[in-house]
Amino acid sequence: MTELTELTALQLVDGYRKGEFSPVEATRAALKRAASIQPKVNAFVRLTADEALARARDSADRWRRGEPAGLVDGVPVTVKDILLLRGTPTLKGSKAISEQGRWDEDAPSVARLREHGAVFLGKTTTPEFGWKGVTDSPLTGVTRNPHDPTRTAGGSSGGAAAAVALGAGPLALGTDGGGSVRIPAAFCGIFALKPTYGRVPLYPASAFGTLAHVGPMTRDAADAALLLDVIGNPDSRDWSALGPAPGTFSAGLSGGVRGLRVAYSPSLGGQVAVQPAVAAAVRRGVERLAELGAYVTEADPDLTDPVDAFHTLWFSGAARMTQPFGPRQRELLDPGLREICDRGARYSALDYLAAVDVRMDLGRRMGRFHDSYDLLVTPTLPITAFEAGAEVPKGSGHRRWTGWTPFTYPFNMTQQPAASVPVGTDGNGLPVGLQLVAARHRDDLVLRAAHALYETGTPYEAGIPCEAGAGITPAGS
Repeated sequence: MTELTELTALQLVDGYRKGEFSPVEATRAALKRAASIQPKVNAFVRLTADEALARARDSADRWRRGEPAGLVDGVPVTVKDILLLRGTPTLKGSKAISEQGRWDEDAPSVARLREHGAVFLGKTTTPEFGWKGVTDSPLTGVTRNPHDPTRTAGGSSGGAAAAVALGAGPLALGTDGGGSVRIPAAFCGIFALKPTYGRVPLYPASAFGTLAHVGPMTRDAADAALLLDVIGNPDSRDWSALGPAPGTFSAGLSGGVRGLRVAYSPSLGGQVAVQPAVAAAVRRGVERLAELGAYVTEADPDLTDPVDAFHTLWFSGAARMTQPFGPRQRELLDPGLREICDRGARYSALDYLAAVDVRMDLGRRMGRFHDSYDLLVTPTLPITAFEAGAEVPKGSGHRRWTGWTPFTYPFNMTQQPAASVPVGTDGNGLPVGLQLVAARHRDDLVLRAAHALYETGTPYEAGIPCEAGAGITPAGS
């Protein structure tokens, strides 16, 4: 029998329903896998084995009675240590937060999973307060790539990505303020979705404001749709949450891509230098969409790099988050975080509002772009995973993590749904991600297109020969 740690959430639920195995067996297997990978990749802040097994036993009883609590009853799930998990400290990668506390509340996404009977394996690692695109922190150290432990897993949801990639639970909750589910998904070879802002409620509110999204991290798009069906519902604690989705995301997966208008932007109009192996793998994925019936055109969005405005919003949020800290707490912070907090504290209210103006204009331009195109496809990242423990690749000349993530953070500013789909590897066996972006509220299109790629196998995986340019209309044609 296939190892339980290799099964998707949907396969686990099907097995529970048929009585082929139990939630207790699946949970024990996931906990064993989590413990075995921890020395290699450092994906977990803590495992909650006793609670997980207790919940798994309760789930097994419900399945025996034919009365599952919900869509993911008995499925092992991990929670990024940014989100509240009742009974477990949420330290956010920081030594400045004390473990002492009541810890008696769930974040909205965690609460929905609890209602549906999910089994919580534990908390996954994050950089301090999720501030950067790699995962290392003063509290937990460096999280490493499952394909090469000398490389980074990416971030800030790096522990979640490594856990999913190595079979320590098929479902993971991550957060994304500038690419933080998509970056590690691309580096680790899994799927991740940053939903439309507000689709998944967030409480407490992020210091980074409406840049921050909660999203599913899974092995494939079908599991992500399942997880979004669970967590994508309103919660009164989040005043900016959207209303219920019309229908289920799982039901919408079967629509395919035939007839969809897809814009393929290899480098955002030449603004981004993309590694050749990354460019080739992404192009093969785009050609696959064309073969499946999408109308693919090379076209670039009107997207002048908004990095300065993003930094104003991001650094200001970091400064506000740490404003109450005293000198002793500040000494405990990651030096890079302390640096951006100092910079953020120097911005004026007018600087912040000017950045908001840039953001609103960017959203307007992307809205117009999607009048012509259903989907935008880009590389998720222009590079594959670099050395662990560094914020930027050695010799890159970049000062901050935003220097090597030009495809991700713009879509946090516009609040659009965006996903990373694995489409192959480079010459060193390191994964490459393809990014799918849709207009706000069209999470269904992103999931449909991703699912179509998974159903047929990406060109890299299936060994499908594709001539350069096949099925893609050149720019300006």
